[in-house]
Amino acid sequence: MNFDATDLEILRALSVDATQSAGAIGDALGLSQPATWRRIKKLQDAGVLTGRKLDLDAEALGFEVTVFLGVKLATKGRVSLEDFERAVTAIPEVQTVQHVLGLYDYRLRVVARNLSDFERVLRRRIMTLPGVGDVEANVLLSEERLLGPIAS
Repeated sequence: MNFDATDLEILRALSVDATQSAGAIGDALGLSQPATWRRIKKLQDAGVLTGRKLDLDAEALGFEVTVFLGVKLATKGRVSLEDFERAVTAIPEVQTVQHVLGLYDYRLRVVARNLSDFERVLRRRIMTLPGVGDVEANVLLSEERLLGPIAS
């Protein structure tokens, strides 16, 4: 699909705040609400916009610690990736599961109320999962959210 400058501006506006109405975006870009809505619909139909995401503030909800875990499976032949993924996604503190290429097989984003709560999650839930071998933890100190690439 070819994008013109207006399509890209709409994508930028939605990436900042996906709850904006077509009318508000149109006002900012000098377009009518129906014209903006048609462009948004075209982007949805093309599969460029696949949904709207709600971001929860984990810290405001009492989860003060975020840890990224690198997980290497010990027995890839005996435990299927699907078994590990099914088990790990059932843990509520695990926010993201990424199957990656490199030193580790998976990268997990885990939230916890504090470090002792994280230790409990690690020992009782994650380390007991099928096939878990080496684990490396990196505690998040700060995070800067970027919009990501949008072609110009």
